[in-house]
Amino acid sequence: MIVVLDYGINNLRSVQKAIEFLGFDCRVQYNLEGATKLIIPGVGAFGKAMEQIAPMADEIRAFAAAGNPVMGICLGQQLLFDVSEEFGEHKGLGLVPGRVKYLPGDAGLKVPHMGWSPVKFSSDSELGHGVQAGDRVFFVHSLYTECSDAKDIAATTAYGVEFPSAIQRGNVWGTQFHPEKSGDVGLRILRNFLEC
Repeated sequence: MIVVLDYGINNLRSVQKAIEFLGFDCRVQYNLEGATKLIIPGVGAFGKAMEQIAPMADEIRAFAAAGNPVMGICLGQQLLFDVSEEFGEHKGLGLVPGRVKYLPGDAGLKVPHMGWSPVKFSSDSELGHGVQAGDRVFFVHSLYTECSDAKDIAATTAYGVEFPSAIQRGNVWGTQFHPEKSGDVGLRILRNFLEC
């Protein structure tokens, strides 16, 4: 069963509707009961999100360690990392080595990064299967993930800095953008995870 994790501060309904549109069954719930795949969506602040997720953090780590597919979306991707510098330093789930950092505010671009931008997947990325060079996806974020291991970067996007807009470390996947709000391209990416 695909579980969309409800930890109190995230964007759930659009993710659920996109999964169901693709023909998959899912449940929105505040635990991992019955889960075979886990999606952690998110909109909001990292520290507050980790407070909400703390009661099930060890369960999520064990779920991922057992080889079950996990996908983070937007803030959900950031939560997969070791630490965030948003409003001070906060520890994350530690499933992907690296940090969450602020987008540069001195690059002449508006922060937050909001709107459609091209995403460039690596040629061997499972998450990007069927996505063409120059395809655009929808972003709303002020921070980005910095991978300690470049092999974890599945796709990049440039916005003041080139940042990992999608990641994959084994069975742990993530997108900084919102695939559920990115039209046919986003649905293709979401399907790639759901079929893994």
